[in-house]
Amino acid sequence: MLIFWKPRLALLAVPKTGTTALENALASSADAAIVNPPGLKHCTVRKYRRDLSGFFEQKGKRPLSLVAVMREPVDWLGSWYRYRGRDALAGQENSTAGMTFDAFVQAYLQDNPPACAKVGSQAAFLEGGVDHLFRYDRPSDLIDFLRDRLGQPVEVGRANVSPDGDLTLSRQTRAALETGRGADFELWSAL
Repeated sequence: MLIFWKPRLALLAVPKTGTTALENALASSADAAIVNPPGLKHCTVRKYRRDLSGFFEQKGKRPLSLVAVMREPVDWLGSWYRYRGRDALAGQENSTAGMTFDAFVQAYLQDNPPACAKVGSQAAFLEGGVDHLFRYDRPSDLIDFLRDRLGQPVEVGRANVSPDGDLTLSRQTRAALETGRGADFELWSAL
């Protein structure tokens, strides 16, 4: 999460939406950069409003606009699946090594998913709403917005990129995902 005081922006770090690359590009010009622990870096809208807004916004005297990025839901899950399939996690309970993407999504849809598929929901992360929500697949929209609001060039590289992997889903699993996580698909469709 990055805080920009004068431009009155809080850039929230929705997991697997390119926020590490944004941090690398902008942290040096931010007034506050929370990059660890992950629970604070990936502070949800609700948590920000409940626990941090009073501090950063001087108890409502200087409100900040919340900015976030959302990724298409299947692509987002694919990034999690590939990220958790990397060699560094082999043998750990959150590893997806040896699992198909279809099996991962089925596990994700369980009421109590196993550790490898416990990744939350973008809609839940963004519950409560942000002022500016950008599509992951249109990075120039976000970069133009940030350049205008921050008054500086914004050059974002790539960071924390998930390895390649097969993201084939059966029609049944795709349909179950769209039904089971309808809020994510509805929010994405509204962008």
